[in-house]
Amino acid sequence: MDKKNRGMGSIIVYSAILIAFFIGFMVINNNNSHARSYTDTQFREDVKESRVKEVEIAQNEEVPTGTLKIIFTEGGQSKELYVSDVNDIQSYLREKNIKYTLNDISRGNTWLTTLIPLVLMVAALIVLFYFLNKQGGGGRMSSFGRSRARMISNSPDKKVLFKDVAGLDEEKEELVEIVDFLKDPAKYTSLGARIPKGVILTGPPGTGKTLLAKAVAGEAGVPFYSISGSDFVEMFVGVGASRVRDMFAEAKKNAPCIIFIDEIDAVARQRGSGLGGGHDEREQTLNQMLVEMDGFGTNSGIIVMAATNRLDILDPAILRPGRFDRKIAVGRPDVKGRLEILKVHASKKPMADDVDLEAIARTSAGFTGADLENVLNEAAINAATKKQQFITNKDVQDAFIKQGIGVEKKSKVISDKEKRITAYHESGHAILFHVLPDVGPVHTISIIPTGMGAAGYTMPLPEKDEIFNTRGKMLQNIMVAMGGRIAEELIFDDVTTGASQDIKQATAIAKDMVTKYGFSSKLGPINYESGSEEVFIGRELGHSRPYSETVATQIDEEVKRIVEDSYAKAKEIIVHYKDVLDRSSQLLLEREKLTREEFEGLFA
Repeated sequence: MDKKNRGMGSIIVYSAILIAFFIGFMVINNNNSHARSYTDTQFREDVKESRVKEVEIAQNEEVPTGTLKIIFTEGGQSKELYVSDVNDIQSYLREKNIKYTLNDISRGNTWLTTLIPLVLMVAALIVLFYFLNKQGGGGRMSSFGRSRARMISNSPDKKVLFKDVAGLDEEKEELVEIVDFLKDPAKYTSLGARIPKGVILTGPPGTGKTLLAKAVAGEAGVPFYSISGSDFVEMFVGVGASRVRDMFAEAKKNAPCIIFIDEIDAVARQRGSGLGGGHDEREQTLNQMLVEMDGFGTNSGIIVMAATNRLDILDPAILRPGRFDRKIAVGRPDVKGRLEILKVHASKKPMADDVDLEAIARTSAGFTGADLENVLNEAAINAATKKQQFITNKDVQDAFIKQGIGVEKKSKVISDKEKRITAYHESGHAILFHVLPDVGPVHTISIIPTGMGAAGYTMPLPEKDEIFNTRGKMLQNIMVAMGGRIAEELIFDDVTTGASQDIKQATAIAKDMVTKYGFSSKLGPINYESGSEEVFIGRELGHSRPYSETVATQIDEEVKRIVEDSYAKAKEIIVHYKDVLDRSSQLLLEREKLTREEFEGLFA
């Protein structure tokens, strides 16, 4: 009801303001509007035609100007006319033998035409400012340059502790030292150690950077201010720098404390990196942040934590020791970390006995903590949709497919010919996944269309985490990508557009082998990257290729050779296992989906 009343109050106040301005405008322009409707030429024409019966003259006080009220002979109508010389008009009327009346000088029009409208306008402005202040608008205007950092509440129901962060043991150890320093600084200062001024967390999205910061807030027991990098930058120059100053001034009053800036790359990008020298407001904000973190007016007892997944684009000045002393890389969890993360999320959900968290952890290589949480959440949604009491293994597997491939569209109508093409295409991929040693095995094969636009899919099952990618594995990935097109060519003596994404993937892998990793025997171990990772338009426009046209031709030839050689080797394998290709395709047409056991049984 309060919101509704405030809304009605807003309408009433704004309506009153508009009415007041309208009345003032009309009063001021009332006389002039009447005068403009009738001209001197028309008046003299009416006199000449004997249409004017009588004229009343109202003169002004200090100047010989005035207003004529002209009464016509027909119908008793009247009009008004402004004249610049009352004496001249009297002579004209006497000459034409027209009766006229000269009224007394009016002295009360000034109040009506000038002062009253001004009073109305001033009153309207007073009401407007009062209303804005009452609604909080005045507060927002006066606090435009104030910091938007929020102090995190450490209430027991919202507190996050290090025990709630799984799979990041080494990262937690580095942050435990910071928390310990805040709780017992004498233990470190007695040995001459100084507290780190800044800690920056970097890593892929979803790995737990913000969660780690929340855990530090929960463990430290000191004031913890949280703000996003985008909260500093506004369209008005100087606002961001003002907010930085206000944030550090507020934090200094509550030192020791922690300031956490999420997505700091929004404000701390490298300076001079855009057209025209970059965004001036952002650079002023960054300059102020540099001064506050390590300048003449150094703020002691304040630790700045930040999170970003684009460390490469940050300004070097903010990354140096003395500002951000520690850079903690928060990477994707290994199999042990994934199991710990799954246990944390599964502890809050009713899991059936057939759910094997260890198997899920082994088969989810490359998943981040956010990915794993989303898989179990999707599984819980699937179970709730089916009105189950527990989350089963099938719910988890369906969630894996939904996240990695997309929602299966079983109701989509597909012709028998396209189903057959898709079955052979996916079987071609699956055979290579099974035969080649470094890329398999197969987890699921399906010819059910998905929400990603694919007519089917073949999902591999990575069983181990690998830090490095080898030349042999990259070549095998190219062979697997070409498997679907090869199967189409062998069976139908034609190819479809369904392999376009496979060709794109194979070409990208081959190009990386030649230009980035030095895997080409012809070009040798030399990096030929052309700066494709640059994210600034100013750099892109002024970028030049770091190699000659001759080398560019050799790169194209090497990429073509690698793809064609892999294609030929993959074709030999699929021709050798053509009987498996036929049986797998036939079984897919019957069942629409094959498991690992069903597919591997075809090789027996």
